[in-house]
Formats: sequence, structure tokens, C-alpha cells
Amino acid sequence: MPLSKATYLRPACMMALAVCAISAAQTPASPPAAAPANRPPRVVATGVNKPGVSRPLADLHAGAVFPVAGSPDWSVVTKDAVWVSSARLNHVVQLVPATNTVGLTADVKRPCSGLADGFDSIWVPSCGDHVLLRIDPATAKPVATISVVPANSEGGITVGEGSVWIVSKPSTLVRIDPATNKVAASIELPSGSENPLFADGFIWVSSFEHDSLIKVDPRANKIVATIPVGPKPRFLTSGAGSIWTLNQGDGTITRVDEKSAKVVASIPCGLQGEGGEITFGAGSIWAALFDFPLTQVDPKTNAVVKQWAGKGGDGVRFGHGSVWLSNLMQQNVWRIPPDQK
Repeated sequence: MPLSKATYLRPACMMALAVCAISAAQTPASPPAAAPANRPPRVVATGVNKPGVSRPLADLHAGAVFPVAGSPDWSVVTKDAVWVSSARLNHVVQLVPATNTVGLTADVKRPCSGLADGFDSIWVPSCGDHVLLRIDPATAKPVATISVVPANSEGGITVGEGSVWIVSKPSTLVRIDPATNKVAASIELPSGSENPLFADGFIWVSSFEHDSLIKVDPRANKIVATIPVGPKPRFLTSGAGSIWTLNQGDGTITRVDEKSAKVVASIPCGLQGEGGEITFGAGSIWAALFDFPLTQVDPKTNAVVKQWAGKGGDGVRFGHGSVWLSNLMQQNVWRIPPDQK
């Protein structure tokens, strides 16, 4: 189904989500099925619950809403667009900030493990075909297919030091040369280390299974530091001279100084549980999670200054002067001015 033109909202308008209630037929209640013995109970995020900080989602103002059918999730910002993945419909969709419209669509079987922009290409891991695709952003067509199997659907990909970096199974940091579209180096990581980020001349990888942040020197292709952070770190970003990890185990954000590789803050955010993402822009850290779609952290105080609660959220990126929030359940992407009151 072709995507329709994005709806543009006036800056002063307020966005609210409509909730539909469906009445069920009255039938005798049956005992709930027992959870599988090997599956732990789902961790529910609690948020920060602070007066003046906690806000309803209806108070979050958006400048534009883009329909992205299926399951909008990962996104990447380029110089003239934002590309958003939708694994349920096997494609990656281009959003055009200049006109607030939906543009091209690239066909990718189960896009996963993030998106990256670099070397005049969009790099898209495919968990359906177990490869990495190089997409031409001018045509949305693949120009290369690289035999690298993403280590985890919730993993990541990054660009830096003249290369593309992705973690492949089981936990191998793979360096790809964009000139040849071939693997140039492989670096073995601790198990469960799957989300790479290039910043300050190094590759930083969160280690979900070892509660740590790994620092890799791309000039030597080796690990040079391992920094303990919060429990179960997965997503990470850079900004204000630091690396920030979103820790799924306890919902905190850990701040690590890039130069010293030392932890300088652990920030309670109440964002525990699966999913979510984190980014930096307009002088703030922005984190997303189901039911707490957007959390703003001030790096000057290392504290949450705003947190919106409600049905929305999943992926988040900053670019073109806006926060881009993927709302998987609503099948849309919001473009949000960062100066929320």
C-alpha cells in the first residue's frame, strides 16, 4: 500500500492520542495461563514520577506527523532526509524534512539492527536475508549486498574512521571497507556486545551481557578499555563530551567521559525493560521507550528535566532541528521541536 502525504500540523497545536475501547462479550473468566518457566516476567517501566517533570503525552507538541505503515522503528538522519525502518512491511521509508512529506521506499526483508548513513549510502542490516544492504539514497535501490549476519535484531551499526562497523554473530565487530564492500577486519567481543557507536575517534560497544561499555581503537583494531556501567546496557549515544548508555536492567542512563573513559553520572530515568533508544541533540539527551515516549535529560545537571508518559514511542533520533520519534504502535513518526515548554 503506498504511503500517503504526511500531515503537517501548525506549531501551536497540541497532539493527543485517541484511545478506543472495545467491549468484549461477557464470558466466564478462565484462569490465566501460566508463564513459561524459562521466561522471566516482563519488566514494566516506572518513569521518574516527579512534579514538574512528569507530563502527559497530550502536552507533547509535534510540528509534523508522518504515516509509516507497519512497525516504524530504527531511523537515521542524513543531510536532506530521515530514513525509518518498518520490519513488519519489509521496507525502509524516506521522510523529507524540507516538505514534511514521505518520499522513497527501499525494499528490505526485515530491516533490523539500526540504520547508518555514510559514503553516499544508507546501510541497512537485514534480519530476513541475514545480510547487510548498501542502499543508494537517490533511488532507494541496493547497490551492494554484504554477507554479514546481524548478531541481534536489537543490535546496531555505525560509520567512522573510513569504515562501516556492525556486530555479526556471535559477537564479532566487523569492519567493512566501503571501497570494496568487503570485510576488512574482525574483532572478537565479549558475548552479548552488539551495539557499536563511533565517537571521538573510537568505536564504543555496549555489552548487554556484561554490564559494560567497550572501547575499541580502530587504528589497531583491538579493545583498549572496558568500563562498567549500569545493568543490561543496550542503546547508546554521544554528546557533551560523553558516551551515554540506556540501561534496560534498571532504567538508568550512565554517562561516561570520552577522554578519561570514567563513569561520571548514573541518572535515574525509570526506563527499564525491553526496547527504547537514545540520542543527543539541541544540548539534551533524548530517550524513548514504550509508554514513556520521550525523556529529556540535561547534561549540565545530569537530571531528567521532562518526561512524557502515554501510548507511543520506540525509536528516536535528532536532526534538522527536530526530535524524530518513531511510534511503532501508532504506525507514524512525529517531528518534535526540542523547545517543549
